[in-house]
Amino acid sequence: MVDALTLDDFETHARRILPASLYAFVTAGSGNGRSKDKNHYDFLMIDLFTRVLRDVSDRSCEVEFLDCRFAAPIGIAPMGMAGAMRFEGDLALARAAHSSKIPFILSGAAFEPLEEVAAQAPGSWFQAYLSGNPAVDAAMVERIKQAGYKTLVITVDTPVPPSREASMRAGGLGVPVRPTARLVADTFTHPRWAADTLARTLIRKGIPRLANMGPTGGPRISAPPAKRPRSARETLTWDHILKLRNQWQGKLIVKGILAPQDAIEARKTGVDALIVSNHGGRQLDGTISPIAALPAVRAAIGDLPLIMDGGIRRGDDIVKALATGADMVLIGRPFLYALAAYGQPGVTRAIDLIIAELLRAMALMGCNHVSDLTPTCLAPSSSIWGPT
Repeated sequence: MVDALTLDDFETHARRILPASLYAFVTAGSGNGRSKDKNHYDFLMIDLFTRVLRDVSDRSCEVEFLDCRFAAPIGIAPMGMAGAMRFEGDLALARAAHSSKIPFILSGAAFEPLEEVAAQAPGSWFQAYLSGNPAVDAAMVERIKQAGYKTLVITVDTPVPPSREASMRAGGLGVPVRPTARLVADTFTHPRWAADTLARTLIRKGIPRLANMGPTGGPRISAPPAKRPRSARETLTWDHILKLRNQWQGKLIVKGILAPQDAIEARKTGVDALIVSNHGGRQLDGTISPIAALPAVRAAIGDLPLIMDGGIRRGDDIVKALATGADMVLIGRPFLYALAAYGQPGVTRAIDLIIAELLRAMALMGCNHVSDLTPTCLAPSSSIWGPT
């Protein structure tokens, strides 16, 4: 693991270990992958000023966010199928985040029950999708409360399934999982993953279940999808968020905001924070990147806490996001790759690397505190927002 010097290095190792179909499921964006690529590319269009001869010996990237103290303004994004990367992968991610004192968001599409994650990593956040059924949603909220969660994240950018051509071309892995000759061959040509993850999971826990997709759990990943004339998510409106706000007394965050108009609507419902995100480029291809959307969203909502999700790969990316208006960032795929390659120690190593890069970047910019990262750090030559 010592040869993993940056977050990108973990992907190289994970790609060798994971079956091609599983790797493609994780790495692929929707459509032609333009949004996924643009998420990081747009960071390269932003230039920073350095500041010199400033005492930076007292640097700290600790932050206060939503009444909690964190070691850095970095969180692990909610990601389904983490348990397919590594045995009990959701628990490994949660424990690594907890020990590093950064937030972890458990996905509603996780294999591990939310109660077990809360027990092993107190302070974790939970991410859910609204079902559109008031009784089901109320029961799910009660389950989350009883488990001890204080922060609930609602993802709102998935009214319909996306187009995943790249994943289909690599074997078509998805949920429900359908074994094919290609998937079987793919598995047995990756014996380390087959033994360490697949076999351990099947022997100790059976076929994985989407444990948190409803108040009493969800289906096994091999179960056929329920037949419905229309997805209930297509009927969701801001009224559903308003109703949820009345039911949930903890911190409430809405994830999947890109348009300033939606940010304004979200603020009206009384949410505690927003996550600017295009779902890692996994929904509508061709969307604006989160970093490019950030300034207008910040201008629209004033001082409402704001998290940016998508494209973060280096410490200077975090600097750019914070200087552009974010209070915190989420990182997704790189932590999955670290998990696949090295398990929980790999995730901890990835967290340590990105925090070290952030502190180094702060020093070179003459900053001692995260609050020093303001728009004045951004060079006018930055081309992401066009001519100034």
